[in-house]
Amino acid sequence: MAYDLEEQEKLDALRAWWERYGTLCVVAVFVVVAAIAGWRGWQWYLGNQASQAMGYFEALEQAANTADEDAVSRIKAASSTLRDDYPDSGYTSRGLLIAAEALKNQGEVDAARAQLEWLAAHSSDPAIVPLARLRLAGIFLEQQQYDQALAQLQSAPPEYAGLYADRRGDILAAQGKHTEAKAEWEAAVNTLAGDPLAQIVQLKLDALGGA
Repeated sequence: MAYDLEEQEKLDALRAWWERYGTLCVVAVFVVVAAIAGWRGWQWYLGNQASQAMGYFEALEQAANTADEDAVSRIKAASSTLRDDYPDSGYTSRGLLIAAEALKNQGEVDAARAQLEWLAAHSSDPAIVPLARLRLAGIFLEQQQYDQALAQLQSAPPEYAGLYADRRGDILAAQGKHTEAKAEWEAAVNTLAGDPLAQIVQLKLDALGGA
């Protein structure tokens, strides 16, 4: 009888605890399960997004390496999809850089500029944005849009300081501002000391001196 009473007390205590905390326990378990499911779903989504972006990147890369009649349209289509649907993917930044170079080589200068402008404005890749701005400045220089070209070359990261100074020299020389161009090229030579590119810049300085 004592045993039965003790068991009944335990059951009553358990029932009372469940009435007080049962709903909370159920909710807590649901939240944990939902969080795990959500995390796994998010990981699947990210993996799926990366896989799809890689597919468009590979298609773009293949089109850039061919001379087919429809290569340009395929490059534009793939780069547009990457920009619109996968803007945060690393494949997008790299793909658009490839697209810009390929389109420029195909004579599609405005389309190439559009790729670089998007990169300069939207890419979060610190290794690609400065390069995109440098190439964009080169396109603006070819189009004789000198102010826009110089605007791309502000606040150069240290690793691009020499290249940016060289490009500024090119732009200023094209404007006939030889004194300013010389100063930029001299800065480029000093910054690029030891780099073979410094010799090319020096040739520009030598030519300017004889002009």
